[in-house]
Amino acid sequence: MPKRSPRPATTAAPGPPPPAARHRAVAHSGALLRSGGLATLAALALAACAGQIRSVPLAHGTPERPPATTAHALHRLVEDGAPGAASLITREGFAAARYSTAGVADLRSGRRMAPQDHFRAGSLTKTLVATVVLQLVAEGRLALHDHATAHLPPGVPATGDGDRSELRRVTIRQLLDHTSGLFNYTQDPRLSKQLYGKGFGAHRYDSHTPAELLRIALSHPPVSAPGTRYAYSNTNYLALGLVIEAVTGNPYATEIRRRILAPARLDHTSFPGTDPVLPEPHGRAYSRAGARRVDATSLDPSRAGAAGEMVTTLGDLNRFFAALLGGRFLAPRQMAQIRNEKGTDGSYGLGLYATRLPCGVTVWGHNGDINGSYARTAGTADGRHIVSYRANTDTLPDPAHGTAVLTAEFCTSRRP
Repeated sequence: MPKRSPRPATTAAPGPPPPAARHRAVAHSGALLRSGGLATLAALALAACAGQIRSVPLAHGTPERPPATTAHALHRLVEDGAPGAASLITREGFAAARYSTAGVADLRSGRRMAPQDHFRAGSLTKTLVATVVLQLVAEGRLALHDHATAHLPPGVPATGDGDRSELRRVTIRQLLDHTSGLFNYTQDPRLSKQLYGKGFGAHRYDSHTPAELLRIALSHPPVSAPGTRYAYSNTNYLALGLVIEAVTGNPYATEIRRRILAPARLDHTSFPGTDPVLPEPHGRAYSRAGARRVDATSLDPSRAGAAGEMVTTLGDLNRFFAALLGGRFLAPRQMAQIRNEKGTDGSYGLGLYATRLPCGVTVWGHNGDINGSYARTAGTADGRHIVSYRANTDTLPDPAHGTAVLTAEFCTSRRP
């Protein structure tokens, strides 16, 4: 749930790095794995401690795994200042997944990141929210051209003070692709200091309701007229969570559990509401407050809601995106819609975006950050090749090094 949407910078593949071409992507960023390889992750782990990447010896008869292409890119993230980083690759043609890690999950104990570790996924939540909205469209319960105010629960504000900002002219499509023009509530000066700045310690356990956060957003003038330009805003998905509730009669998280988590067996993904505690096992999460490094592991995630409260694992991210990209959650028409970036001049679809890598490969996914955590998932258009990676810090000093993880996997691992 970033307060702004930086674009990943140009990247080069790790190892002997070729010059990196520009790529188009927005930073923010399965069905069930065909191989079933996640069950063997513990035996397949690559580990790194104190910057040294090493492989865990394989037992006799261990299923074949994808190459450890991302190891050096993860090492670079740690060199940049992330305490730890990890990735998980699942790829058709390999019976097992590849897990790699560098650095540590806990600066005090030196514990390494583990494949089963839970973490906060930030704006990756948005892709699941968008999937449910498009399912409702397919069911005829919503239309993309509907105005948002036609599908809001009673008592939810639709206009700000003096009608400076309003939802009445915003459509469901414009919420999905961030062309609504609504102010991003996480950039409100007062709230931002509480969420990310020096006030984090005193306000980390504050609870917020979606209506309250929406009211903050609507107190600011819009950044543009609806439908005129792309401007990433967490407010859009906060509103979509409320739309799901109004249409189905259930909280958005309940619908995601019923429609996505249960069918795909995403048993390690949750929507904690106001619960500040991460499920076990988990490492620590580290954020920066000025010059200080702050342990941000525990916080009230209602600050993010449908824009970014999800807790998950690398394995569940790979399962979800493999299922989504493989067409298991959406009908062909809605799959075309979720990838449609025309309304944003190629910046963002309807909850999904494309990244064009230096080698010419295009991958689809999302990313997200929230205090102490950064994560990103990308996959081929058919969902048969997925990589998810994470760092236990919320800001990558060099975004290009994050995208280098994708370049390393999708560009250097292609078979002739």
